[in-house]
Amino acid sequence: MGSRIELIRKHLKQEEEDDDELFFVLVPAIYASLYSKKRPVHTSCRSGAQKIREMLDGHESWCKSEFRMEPEIFRAVASYLRREGLLQDTSNMSIEEHLGIFMYMISQNASNAILQKEFQHSGETIHRKISEFFGIIPALTQRFVKLPSVTQPHVKITSNPRFWPYFQNCIGAIDGTHVPITISEERAPPFRNRKGTLSQNVMLACDFDLNFTFISCGWEGSASDAGVLQSALRKGFRVSDGKYYLVDGGYANTPSFIAPYRGVSYHLSEYRRRGLSTVYADYKELFNHSHALLRNHIERSIGVLKKRFPILKVGTFYPIETQVLIPSAAVSFHNMIRGLNGEDGWLDQHPTNINSSQFVELPEGDSNYQYSSQSNAGNALRDQIAMQMWNDYNNH
Repeated sequence: MGSRIELIRKHLKQEEEDDDELFFVLVPAIYASLYSKKRPVHTSCRSGAQKIREMLDGHESWCKSEFRMEPEIFRAVASYLRREGLLQDTSNMSIEEHLGIFMYMISQNASNAILQKEFQHSGETIHRKISEFFGIIPALTQRFVKLPSVTQPHVKITSNPRFWPYFQNCIGAIDGTHVPITISEERAPPFRNRKGTLSQNVMLACDFDLNFTFISCGWEGSASDAGVLQSALRKGFRVSDGKYYLVDGGYANTPSFIAPYRGVSYHLSEYRRRGLSTVYADYKELFNHSHALLRNHIERSIGVLKKRFPILKVGTFYPIETQVLIPSAAVSFHNMIRGLNGEDGWLDQHPTNINSSQFVELPEGDSNYQYSSQSNAGNALRDQIAMQMWNDYNNH
């Protein structure tokens, strides 16, 4: 019995010695971790404010690449935001830097981590500033994306005998375009388009100066272009009496939305292959060619928009409510830049900033025929225009 008690005492003593050794190992380590000097995360010698100054004062190609606009236009936009009270300078960040962070984000599809590195701010600050900017996008869209109010035909129509006087009541063109999204799997099915990718279907209208006059965002990728248009009409989109937009064959042909003749050559590439000596088989071919030339303005506008802001070709990881605002932001800045006489030819020579391998495959347009209760009236108006063109074509 005594030997067993002795063994237990030795065992307990050994455990105490082991605990003492562990104590002397752990305590210094914990102390060091608590009281050691933290290494700063943002150690770049160039602050975000300095980056902005470099971009604006350096060669204009830098500003074009980073912010997708010329330096003088960047300054003008910042001044407008300050003058209108849409954003405010703070002790830590000027409106110029705030604008630069947002433009860099939508120009490069930059994550919060990349923006922290580029502008030397905390993740919380970047998140807050991006959220603040998205908060003013509805106001910018309302101010810079407006339905046409002109009563006179556009000079591009009046000055071209191919279009005048046949399209004298045309005020623009409409098309749908898909923009990739990312969304949780349980919410994904409605957003899956016919290509099998996830997108939102965005309706856009433009005038003949390549400015966007209307945008409707947020429709699921499975929605048809015609369905998005019908929703826009129910929510306040209006066409003045006697005026109309040009649309493609995926829309119903009505007095307000004139579509081309179906089953007849339409795409411009088809007519280019014929060369300069194009001979039209009938009034439908003649009408479709002129219609395609004029409606091409919306395709050109969308092409410029996606070259300037290639974020519209890739998925992002912002909340879906924010992703829906990205096309509106791009369209608003597109119109602001054009209103300040910004150029877009340089976009062909500048890199997109986003690797094309990240681009999402998207549908290009609807081909399903749409019928409306107003289709008969639309067909009569289209025939009237086409026959007038055909008669003049044969006479001259």
